[in-house]
This record gives sequence, structure tokens and C-alpha cells, in this order.
Amino acid sequence: MLLRHTPKEITERTALTINPAKTCQPIGAMYAALGIHGCLPHSHGSQGCCAYHRSTLTRHYKEPISAATSSFTEGASVFGGQANMLQAIDNIFTVYDPEVIAIHTTCLSETIGDDLKQIKTKAEKEGKIPAGKTVIGANTPSYVGSHVTGFSSMVKSMAMLAEPTGKKNGKVNVIPGWVEPCDMEELKRLMNLMGVKFIMFPDTSGVLNGPLSGEFNMFPEGGTTIAELKSTGDSIGTLALGEWCSADGARWLDAKKKVPCSVLDMPFGLKATDRFIDALRTIAGVSIPEQVSLERGQLVDMISDMHQYLYHKKVALVGDPDQLISMTEFLVSLDMCPVHIVTGTPGKKFEERIREITRDVPYPVHVKAAGDMFLLHQWIKNEPVDLLIGNTYCKYIARDEDIPYVRWGFPILDRQGHQYFPTVAYKGGLRLLEKILGVLMDRQDRDATEQRFELVM
Repeated sequence: MLLRHTPKEITERTALTINPAKTCQPIGAMYAALGIHGCLPHSHGSQGCCAYHRSTLTRHYKEPISAATSSFTEGASVFGGQANMLQAIDNIFTVYDPEVIAIHTTCLSETIGDDLKQIKTKAEKEGKIPAGKTVIGANTPSYVGSHVTGFSSMVKSMAMLAEPTGKKNGKVNVIPGWVEPCDMEELKRLMNLMGVKFIMFPDTSGVLNGPLSGEFNMFPEGGTTIAELKSTGDSIGTLALGEWCSADGARWLDAKKKVPCSVLDMPFGLKATDRFIDALRTIAGVSIPEQVSLERGQLVDMISDMHQYLYHKKVALVGDPDQLISMTEFLVSLDMCPVHIVTGTPGKKFEERIREITRDVPYPVHVKAAGDMFLLHQWIKNEPVDLLIGNTYCKYIARDEDIPYVRWGFPILDRQGHQYFPTVAYKGGLRLLEKILGVLMDRQDRDATEQRFELVM
């Protein structure tokens, strides 16, 4: 394998990224846009950019991703893409008739300085946006940030659709962050169990994990409606799940529309889910039903039963900041030891939070924001681990270093099921724990001598 050439000696790199632990902003913006009902994402740039963003999401979700593009050629690249976008808006509403067009920019359109707000205003004046239809946009140049910041920018654009009426609707806004469609379903199930009225945005459940019915539907039934997004300004509060993915939109609603917000960790694992449930209970003024307590107890029971297989196992992690923070906390609560943690998204606050969570881990902990998987591999070569958790790109490291490996995060290109089986909340915690235990115990079986190969472990 090519990664076997990774050297053990670590040298400082300031101008070179190798095997980045991220992808570009427009992919995140496109995924968020798919969580709006009747929305067609639009890539303001070349056809090649749009094809890459669509193909990455298609490979992860195993669903055809529909998106339009401004189709820049040499002329648009030099003189600007306004004419292309105006024509695209007209064509899209005429041919596909979406409820919403969600435009995100690319490196090319950002470099030449196209102004989305000005172009949208011109489209409105020229009558290219039909009555009752909506166009939103987010600036997402690929040369800064990551897919996480692109997601956040599009979510903030959704929040800016809020139109308060002055009469509260009794609902809680929930911004779930970049999680799987099934995770959004699980969060909605919990809120329904608790009797909490809510507006979740974005919501890709039913869009990217829908059934195969034999009939083509350009715009699936799922997604947050424009009416719901407008109503977010009348909600009693907002829960943003994740500082990097969700906080900007929630804070905008707080500052501009006086909808108070709380920023929580994504509810992966026991403690983060406890905080989410308690926040829901407080803001909505409801009690916690027995079913939720039962599910929590089941997770605690499995942790207790399997603790001996997890104790002080060293773990390497790579992924997105919000997910890694909660996963690290979950692993520490299992008495596991996350020792190498890398995200490709910038942010020193991430490093500070991880160091706080891992302060009692009995081994040296390496953490890097705006890092890459080459560095992670070098750390592992110098200080081996018992388990690797991350996206599909980790499979090369897992194979080269012969490490048990759990696929988790984005993208997962070589396995199925992540869009159907949640890993958030208590039920999701059981799923995560089962996956971790499975690979560790498979390794124990594989390496056992004949004398120690046991039926019951």
C-alpha cells in the first residue's frame, strides 16, 4: 500500500497538507440544502465542481444527488458569472419547479468576486423568481474552512428566512448539525416521545434514506418546509447541536430575532445525550417519560457488562470537530483512552476542548485542528493504538498498521447502513458500543492461540 511509505519521523509542515482530514465547503452547503423540502442545490461555478460535490454525497448516501450548476466557461471565469446564474435561476424554476434554490459559491466564483446578494436582487427585479418561490445563498469558497463550515454557512442562510409574527408558536428550534438522516429521525423520535413541539432544520431524513418505491420523485417528501423556516422566529428557543455546524445560525436567531439559544454538544454517547434531554426538558417544560429512562438504562447496562473489554484501550480518532468532541467524551466515559485526535477543520477551541475532556487519560494525548491523516499515521507509528475510528480513508492506515477499525463519520464510501442505523442518543450509543466491541473482540478471536480460543469471552 502507498501509505507504507509514511515515515515514522515527524517533521514540522507549515505549507503542505497530506491526505487532508476534510473536504471542501460546497459539499457541506449542498448537504445542508438537501434538508430543505423541495430544494434544488445550485453550485455557482464550473460543472466539474458540481460533479465532484454530487458524486461525493452520492457515494456516501448511495442515493442520486440532484443539483444544478452555473456551468462556468472561460468567459464567465474572466467576466463574472452573473449572466450564467440569472439564466440558471430562470431555467431551474421553469424546468424543475423547486420550492427553493439554495446557491453556494465555489473557489472560482469567489475569486472573481461574484456578489450573490446583488445577483439575487437583480433576478427578483427581472421577474426570474416566481411568486411564492425562494432563493437563498451562502458564500463557500473551498480554499478556506471545510465541509463543516460550508454546512454552517448554509444553515445560517436558512435561519435568515425567519419572519417573526410576534406570537410565539410554542416550538423549539433544533439544529442537529452534520449527522446522518437516521440520526435526525432518532432525535425527532425522542422529542416526540417527550411531547416536545419542534422545528428541525436542516432535516435530511426521508430525503437521503428514503425507500425504493419504483417511482421517481424529484423532490422527496422529507425536509424542512419554508413555512417552518419562517416560523423559527416565533419559537421559544433554539438548541444548536455542535459549535462548528450549528451555532452560527442559532446565534443569528438570538441576536436578530430574539429567539434565545443554547449551544450543546452533539448527543453522541451517554453524557452528551443526557445534556440534550435535560435541555429539552427545561426549555419545553416537559417531564422525561419512562421510555427515555429505559433506553438510557439499557446503554448504562451494556457499558457495565462490557467494561472489561474496553478498559484503557488506546484509540485514534479522525473526523469533524463536533462529532469528535462528543465521541472523545463517550470513549473517556467508557474508560477508554483517546490518544491521537485529528480534525481537518481549523479551530484552536477544538484543541482546548479535547484537552479538557482527556485531562485524566493516563497516556500522552496528541490533538490537532487543521491537521491531516498523514500526521495521524505518524503518531500511530510512534505510539500504536488498539482501535482506529474514522471515515473510509482510515482503511489504509488500519491495514498498514493492522489496527481494529470502526467506520464512523463522513465520508463512508465502502460500506452501507450508516444512513439507516443511528449513532446519536441512547439507542445510537448502543449501536456505537456494539460496533466498537465487535471489532475489538474479533481481533481477540483472531489473535488467540488454540489454548485461549474461547467460546464465551
